[in-house]
Amino acid sequence: MANEQPAHHSPARVYRVVQWATGNVGSRALRRIIEHPGLSLVGLYVHSADKAGRDAGELAGTAPVGIAATNNIEEIIALRPDCVVYMPLYTNFDEVCRLLASGTNIVTTRGEFHNPASMEAAVRARVEEACRRGNSSIHSTGCSPGFVTEALPLVLATLQRRLDSVIINEFADCSSRDSGEMLFDIMGFGQKPGREMQARLDYLREAFGPSLEVTAAALGLACDGLEVIGSVALSRHDTYITAGMVAAGTVAAQRTTVSAMRAGRPLISFTANWYISTDVETEDGETWDLRASGWHVRMNGDVPLDVAITYPVALEDYAEMTPGLTAHRPLNMVGYVCEAQAGIRTSADLPQIIAQLGPGLPQLAALA
Repeated sequence: MANEQPAHHSPARVYRVVQWATGNVGSRALRRIIEHPGLSLVGLYVHSADKAGRDAGELAGTAPVGIAATNNIEEIIALRPDCVVYMPLYTNFDEVCRLLASGTNIVTTRGEFHNPASMEAAVRARVEEACRRGNSSIHSTGCSPGFVTEALPLVLATLQRRLDSVIINEFADCSSRDSGEMLFDIMGFGQKPGREMQARLDYLREAFGPSLEVTAAALGLACDGLEVIGSVALSRHDTYITAGMVAAGTVAAQRTTVSAMRAGRPLISFTANWYISTDVETEDGETWDLRASGWHVRMNGDVPLDVAITYPVALEDYAEMTPGLTAHRPLNMVGYVCEAQAGIRTSADLPQIIAQLGPGLPQLAALA
């Protein structure tokens, strides 16, 4: 289904798509696939037995569409979809390779595929062999990492002829999230500082490092290693958030920086500033600039740029808005990935993505 021509979106084709998984982001993607004029939902894969057999429209929060969810991969393969939008909580390489070898392309929010060079050699070889057998391609996207660490810097860099550094800050006010398990047990908010720090450093290195590396390489400035540092800040007072209470003296903010290094200096750095309160005492003694949720990108070069992106919605409306940050870009990339050369495709392999938002079929004939 993938071909050997440069990637572009076919100007007259509707792509047959399967949504894989219906969590918070997956259910949003499912709804948008149903609505998309250039995509045709042909199947839905779910993991839980209680969702199997239910109509995809019901799971998407829309009217029934006559497509029953399944938890049988063979039923999905039998549909011969052009693309699977793969959004599980964890990557199953058996599933991925089975789909690719069958000739189905994959667009995924999973981060393991951002940079093939960073993958474990045996796993990479297995995935690439599946792509070769099926003449299929796979691309990893998302918002962070993804859009803010790849798509946006690559566009901004088109204004440069000398790039000294890219500094990306992400700000996330987590106080309105209604998930105590996520905030307290996984992210470590409301806990005494200590054991969770190294786990956070390791996680963000694996999550963001490959994306930063592929961006640097795409710009012809391959990095020579990654560095990760982090710190936390403690709440000055008992703080009540949607998910519960964060006691004074426990973690209320965390800052972690992953840097792609070149010649001993950070070339591209990403800092995650995640917090549930701004009334904090920082562990490193610095005053943290905890801005409203969004991104701040500083590009230092012969054309310096300072870009701030915020969300003009009320904090209580984040739960409705934020899934789209991750769910929508993969759908806008389906046609490009289906038309790409077989293999693990990075942001550097694909053209500039143009979202088709009108009522008709894709209008990208000029790219053909």
